[in-house]
Amino acid sequence: MASSPQVFDRMLLRRRRQRARALGPVTFLLDRVASDLAERLDAVLREFPVAVDLGTPTDAVRRALADKKSVVADEEALPFRDASLDLVVSALALQFVNDLPGTLIQVRRALKPDGLLLAALTGGDTLAELRQAFAEAEAEVEGGASPHVAPFADVREIGALLQRAGFALPVTDVDRLAVRYASPFALMADLRRMGATNALLERRRMPLRRATLARMAEIYAARFADPDGRIRATFEIVWLSGWAPHESQQKPLRPGSAQTRLADALGTREIGTGEKAGRAER
Repeated sequence: MASSPQVFDRMLLRRRRQRARALGPVTFLLDRVASDLAERLDAVLREFPVAVDLGTPTDAVRRALADKKSVVADEEALPFRDASLDLVVSALALQFVNDLPGTLIQVRRALKPDGLLLAALTGGDTLAELRQAFAEAEAEVEGGASPHVAPFADVREIGALLQRAGFALPVTDVDRLAVRYASPFALMADLRRMGATNALLERRRMPLRRATLARMAEIYAARFADPDGRIRATFEIVWLSGWAPHESQQKPLRPGSAQTRLADALGTREIGTGEKAGRAER
C-alpha cells in the first residue's frame, strides 16, 4: 500500500512546541477552543467513560473536561484496540498530521459503536492576510514565493473525509476569529509562542531577507490595517464531529419512501419536466 505524502516535519513541530513552552506559551486560541469544545460536549446528553485527547498541544482540553477521565495520544498513531473508546477529542492538532484520512479511519476503528469524535482544527482562511503579504513581498523582492504557512483544510473536504472514514451523522461547521495586533511582527511573535511557525518539509531553509520582511509588513499594513493602525489576523476554526455507527442512530429515509410531496409541504406548485420556471429577481 502506498504511503501518504509527507507534508510536515513532525520532529521539527515537536521542537517548535518545546520552544514555545520555554518562551512562555501564548494559549488564547487553544483556551477558547477548549472552552467551546466543553460547551459542545455538555450539549450531548450521554456519558463517555473512556475518553482520549488526541494531540492537543497543551492541557487546555483536559482542564476544560476535568469531570471526564481522559488520556493523551499522538494524533498520527493511536495505540488503542478497535472499539475501545467512547470519546475522542482534539483541539488544533489534526491540521498537522501527514495523513488526515488515515488518522480519521484509526479514530473510527478505535471508537465503540455510538462513540463520538469531536475535534477542531485550523481551516483554510487561517492567516490568509499573512500568506498574501508574504507571497507578494517575495514576488517583488526575490522574484518568487515560498510557503510560509501550512496548507490548512477546507471545511467541505473535512466533511467528505468523515464520510469516507465511515462516520455516521458527520457534521462540520466554522468559527472565525479576527485578532488585532500592533504589527505583523507581533503576530509572528505570537505564532512562535504558539509553536505554530512553519514546519513544512518544503519550507524555505534560508533566512528571509530584511528587505522582504520590511516589504511584507508594508503590504500587510496597507491592506489589512484598521483606522487605528492595528492589523487584523484571521483564525478559522473548523469543527468536526461524527459517530461510530450504531443501530440506534437516526437513519436517512429510503429514496421514494416519503409520504408527503415537498411541493405540498412548502405550499408551492410543482413544475413539470416540460415547464420553464420564471426568473427570480432581487
